Amino acid sequence: MRPGRVPVAGLGVDAVGFAEAVDRVVAWARRRESRYVCAANAHMVVTAHEDPSFRAVMEGADLVVPDGMPLVWLLRRAGVRGQERVAGPDLMLALCGRAAAEGLPVGLYGGTPETLAKLAARLASRFPGLRIAYRHAPPFHPLGPGEDARVVEAIGRSGARILFVGLGCPKQERWMAEHRGRVRAVMLGVGAAFDFHAGARRRAPPWMQRAGLEWLWRLGSEPRRLWRRYLVGNARFLWYATRARRMRRAG
Repeated sequence: MRPGRVPVAGLGVDAVGFAEAVDRVVAWARRRESRYVCAANAHMVVTAHEDPSFRAVMEGADLVVPDGMPLVWLLRRAGVRGQERVAGPDLMLALCGRAAAEGLPVGLYGGTPETLAKLAARLASRFPGLRIAYRHAPPFHPLGPGEDARVVEAIGRSGARILFVGLGCPKQERWMAEHRGRVRAVMLGVGAAFDFHAGARRRAPPWMQRAGLEWLWRLGSEPRRLWRRYLVGNARFLWYATRARRMRRAG
């Protein structure tokens, strides 16, 4: 586990505040470093436990922020006083604001062409001066070596310093890990943030977010697609968290 990370239900998470996370990404972007950032939630913890290759992806990330409230609560219980939630959608907006102020071009990778068009328009309206240098909605099939090389070349040619990746978990995390060292930008996996900020989906009310009930809102919005992730996945997360706590006490 990397220095500075705290084990949360068996997964290492960086104990960083919201402002510190923004500052780290901006500093890397200024230097045009190839990095990747994961916004961890309960689903990702469960996936990391059950898939060693995904665990390696998470452990290799340059920054793992606590996106889900259960992770925030566990960090506080582990002694990280005042730990804030660093949610992917909120982090994306904050970084767009800083990018606009500092002249750092950004890119968008994921979603559909329609979603990206709406997202780009809304971001440009909200953050005057924001330069969206690159946007691409990849096909659903895996890219061949030639297609992938063209994507990497296009991102590099665009000059994007921050690349928001909205492919969904675990696809976006794997993609970022595979492209660190090839994409000269800070890559952030932001999941459903593209749909939220494009207006394609409504995000849970703030009180539900604070109460850790955003999953319930999303389940109610897309029950057929998400029931297994949240009902089965949340039960597994509780099991892993309880087991990790017992092991700490025993040790």
